[in-house]
Amino acid sequence: MRTIELTCIGCPLGCPLTVTLEGNEVTGVTGNTCPKGDIYAKKEVTNPTRIVTSTVRVSKGTCCMVNVKTETDIPKSKIFECVEALKGVEITAPVKIGDVVLADVAGTGVNVVAARNVSAL
Repeated sequence: MRTIELTCIGCPLGCPLTVTLEGNEVTGVTGNTCPKGDIYAKKEVTNPTRIVTSTVRVSKGTCCMVNVKTETDIPKSKIFECVEALKGVEITAPVKIGDVVLADVAGTGVNVVAARNVSAL
């Protein structure tokens, strides 16, 4: 049996969590004051994921860069591959919030979308 200490990010309280594992199976979570802590802890130790935010270049727009993010969270192990894939991306204005900038990033099945509008020149 082993334990992992975490700080919950499920709500603003930031509860200190202790997760107990038998092999790769979670056998207990303590320290959470709401149900979100239990859910967060189990996911974080078995399949950690993150939403990735970045920027990409925009041509012929009122801004030269646009904020982008993954539509949903991706496996933590794919973050660097995602960021690397975005380095060479350049899109042409106009750009609308939600426009797909890069489909199926890093083979995750998740799209990277624009998080800001950019008008054309």
